[in-house]
Amino acid sequence: MTALPGETPGTGGTDTPQDAVSPPDEAGAQEPATDAAPASDGAGAETGAADSPSAEAEAAEAADSASDGAAEASPVEAETDAASPAPELSEAQAELAAQRELRERIEQRKAAKAAPIAAGAGLSGTAADLLAAVRAVESGEKTGSAFFASPAPAQAPRRPAPAATAQPPRTPAPQAAPAPQAASPEALDAVRAVLVAGGAPEALARPAVGALGEQAAELLRTDPWQLLAVAGVRPEQADGFARALLGADCGPDDGRRTAALVGWVLEHAALQGHTALDAEAVRAALAERAVSDPDAAVREAVEEGVALLFQEGEDEEPEEPGADTDEAEEGGLAPDADTPGEPVRILLGLDRYALAEESLADGLARLVNACEKAADWAEAAAAAPSPSAAELIRTTAAAGLVAHSGGEAARAEPAALIAAARGLGLRAFGAAHSEDGRRRLAAATGDPDTAVTLAGLLSGAQGPGRDEDGALALDLLVVLDAPQLDVESAAVLVEALADGARLVLSGDPGVLGSAGAGRVFADVLAARTCPQVVSRTPDPGPIGELVSGIGIGELNKVDAPGKEVVIVPVRDAGEAVHRTVQLVADSVPRAFSIPADETQVITVGHGGAAGTRVLNEALKQRLNPGPGRFGGFDPGDRVVHVPAPGRAVPGVVRSADAEGLHLDCGGVPVVVPQERVESSVRHGWALSAHQAAGMRWPAAVVVLPGDAAAGLSRPWVYTAFGRGERHLSVVHGVDQALPRAVAEVPAQERTTRLRPLLEALPTPDAAS
Repeated sequence: MTALPGETPGTGGTDTPQDAVSPPDEAGAQEPATDAAPASDGAGAETGAADSPSAEAEAAEAADSASDGAAEASPVEAETDAASPAPELSEAQAELAAQRELRERIEQRKAAKAAPIAAGAGLSGTAADLLAAVRAVESGEKTGSAFFASPAPAQAPRRPAPAATAQPPRTPAPQAAPAPQAASPEALDAVRAVLVAGGAPEALARPAVGALGEQAAELLRTDPWQLLAVAGVRPEQADGFARALLGADCGPDDGRRTAALVGWVLEHAALQGHTALDAEAVRAALAERAVSDPDAAVREAVEEGVALLFQEGEDEEPEEPGADTDEAEEGGLAPDADTPGEPVRILLGLDRYALAEESLADGLARLVNACEKAADWAEAAAAAPSPSAAELIRTTAAAGLVAHSGGEAARAEPAALIAAARGLGLRAFGAAHSEDGRRRLAAATGDPDTAVTLAGLLSGAQGPGRDEDGALALDLLVVLDAPQLDVESAAVLVEALADGARLVLSGDPGVLGSAGAGRVFADVLAARTCPQVVSRTPDPGPIGELVSGIGIGELNKVDAPGKEVVIVPVRDAGEAVHRTVQLVADSVPRAFSIPADETQVITVGHGGAAGTRVLNEALKQRLNPGPGRFGGFDPGDRVVHVPAPGRAVPGVVRSADAEGLHLDCGGVPVVVPQERVESSVRHGWALSAHQAAGMRWPAAVVVLPGDAAAGLSRPWVYTAFGRGERHLSVVHGVDQALPRAVAEVPAQERTTRLRPLLEALPTPDAAS
């Protein structure tokens, strides 16, 4: 398998991988491969970002590029789209409300410190391409080149847990929030007038009000670069908008511009999974954007509260920004090279991620220290179905936090733990990343009531509900697919657990990471602040053998007497599309009796000659042809619904009416309003690996056209090849790029602060 040939034709350029929350069918949409390298050397030059296996966010979960061409009405961020009040909060609305509440708490936190938030503190995601603004900036002034290939996604909103009574003090976490209010017509009209005056599309009025509030018009008039808070707006577009409004009164070093750019850089770093960036990377990124004094710009951004300053490598706090000291200490941004000991690293981050990481670290320490050992688990461990399951049961009995790692077969061990805890009379539940994962867990435990999705648990739609103190009414929670857990959702989850509850984080460290910022599971494993159980249960069969080898950097040829693994060489992207359709529609159903609707196609990018858009179009024409009378969809179409950034839910179109598009998502009826269809629903015969993470199908067809080579990495291949239960076909057109990626392109680090925060916390033994 390692030496199978395949030409690498020029098929129109490689699509940078895009994360799991990409809206549907946007030209040029790209999926950032997981575990992107930290944004160094200018915070990631645009070409570098496109050629590296960048993250789902490693985000996937995560935002898609603006449409290649024109400034059409942009898909609005999930928070804005969920703005219409309803008698009852849906799961997505509840999550959105929680995220809004988190931001409000951050505002209160900063107000208490007398540090107001200035321009640039808004989110960035994918919205309309501001064509008019781009034309404005083409007046001749040179701006820096883009340093990320795609805009950052809005972070997945989450429903909070009400504060629970607890003995140890907790870092504040978001509380329940009211349903978001719709923008007033007056505010929308005022913003439209400002947008038109600046040459920007009127379609941005609603997302602008959603991001900036009812005073958006006045804010944009006085500080046009606040437009960067709107999803999908890029700096060059905001520059053109500002020039149209301010004329000669603005320039590349305008303080409003530099502050907004710092926030934009950090938001886009979050797309790559970073919760913070090295200060040098931020300065380099500003220099790419024609800022003449990046040091001063960073100092001012810190002083104005746009970003927070962190120092790693020393115990003392960083120097006060702007301190009038020698050059090496100025602004607290450059360490003294002559200082002995561990080098000092200066980081910049957004307070939303700082608050989440600090809250999560404190919450995990609370679970570790509040748990009491339980000796009555010994009999349950003795009856465990495997040695690894017994070890997990014994470890959980004596610890409040446990990290469990293993492959697909190892999921039986958390199921055995849940069953054992239930047998002891404990309220034990397992939470999976997807509905598919929930069903597989329920089958393993034999009790559907024990399995929930993480989103359903946090929203209250599934699971045990809350106790009188507002905490989740459970004694043990096992979180499967833990690598998909981003730092904000993890913080909300841990805050919702009562003192004395046990938490087990279980997952496969080799798969792609979360769509949102952070690397929670990897940081917990690296910090070694809790017991770790490594499964000794191997994944069975030829697919399991193949994937296990990939996990250690080896792409081995495996014996597959039942054609469990099939390699299909192709010469170009056109042949790749043809052979993929043939496999799904004919070969796999005929050879394995697996129907087409149980075969999942997985490819690297959304765009390109054999990306998800092209493959979905070809598969629809073969499997469910129709005029697309429901906004491009017909009954029977396979789709993926993105109810909130970072979440991809497979479904099937059933019908449409005045309410919207009716979907069946794993047996759950879902109605997507008409105005949300374009931005949150796409065809789903073909998915990216980030969208497919946490799910499995009877058969998987992985498509690797020649232009996919630059987007491949070991985590990507490991994730994609592991999605098939009974059969895996690899449409192979990347020649030696595949074994090279497996051997030489491992998961790259995300810049986060969680690991050092966990390492600094006292262990139970130290505390005693």
